Amino acid sequence: MDNQITQPKIMIQRIALMALAILLVLVLGIFAVRIVRASDPYVKTVLSLTGDPIQGHAIFQINCAGCHGWEADGRVGPSLQGVSKRKSPYGLIHQVISGDTPPMPKFQPSAKEMADLLSYLQTL
Repeated sequence: MDNQITQPKIMIQRIALMALAILLVLVLGIFAVRIVRASDPYVKTVLSLTGDPIQGHAIFQINCAGCHGWEADGRVGPSLQGVSKRKSPYGLIHQVISGDTPPMPKFQPSAKEMADLLSYLQTL
């Protein structure tokens, strides 16, 4: 009879321990990704610069407005209004330079141009 009572307790403890282990792995994984992103020399340089939102708007008009709309309100590509609230600076940089989300082309701005573009995107 004691064996039947202790088995559910052991099962609950194992499930709780497994959930804790999974949570720990997720947190460490997120932390590791942030460290790797922050160690990228291009990203470090971009984030160390102060961007000019007016220049960033001009860069946007030349390179991005054709798909994202003249005022970043969407066209072929999605609206970018409030994008800096949805994506981190690392995520925005990756989105712009990677070309991982077709049909968005890979765009390779200089570090200063990227800082300007980020500054503009933060105004949306």
